[in-house]
Amino acid sequence: MKVLSAMTVSFLSACSTQVPMPSRHRGFDSKGELAAKVEARNELRVLFVGNSYSFGAPREFAKLASKRGHRVHVDQSTFSGWTLQRHAAFEGTRQIIRNGNWDVVVFQEFSEIPALPLSRCAAQMFSPLRELVNDARNHGAISVLYQTWGHRDGAKNLLGDDFHAMTQRVRANYQAASENAGGLIVLPVGDAWEREFFEGRGRMLFLADGSHPSGAGNRLTASVFVDSLFGKP
Repeated sequence: MKVLSAMTVSFLSACSTQVPMPSRHRGFDSKGELAAKVEARNELRVLFVGNSYSFGAPREFAKLASKRGHRVHVDQSTFSGWTLQRHAAFEGTRQIIRNGNWDVVVFQEFSEIPALPLSRCAAQMFSPLRELVNDARNHGAISVLYQTWGHRDGAKNLLGDDFHAMTQRVRANYQAASENAGGLIVLPVGDAWEREFFEGRGRMLFLADGSHPSGAGNRLTASVFVDSLFGKP
């Protein structure tokens, strides 16, 4: 565990590499619940569950939160190429969620899955997400979704696709996943990336592979996390 000024950051990541939601979870005031949780904590404990899109974002989130005067403890279970289905089947992730006394758990799906047609996305994402969300809620944490972005040049296997079309599909399917899991808050990172594209700055957000975030991409992502959890300055 490493202490950085007003924040605590520790990492459990490996950086190489249908059960219905109970009815009591539907219709609750997720934004109000999150705001109350944030207000009640001197130090907010946030866990990130995902893959390589979440390698650098937690640290940038913690740095920016500290800069704005918020104390956070950040940890992550992130493995290259992992899906939520793989996390749901991995006892290590399940135990981290259950035993970490988290306030917020951020779930991020493998980038290509939310860009699939809805039926295919649902078949791969919805059930494992519900399982993970149930674990988090049963242990006192609020679950939120990290809405990612389209690849810089769109899906390679889809003729005529581009960043905007892929981002639109990702946005719609994260919203569908949110509703299926009981109305989770969606952190609209992909929307912020799309605004940068409209301003002519989108390409600087990517590494050379046109998929993963650069340093600038991680910083923009972190700003969405901080604004969403703590409010804009």
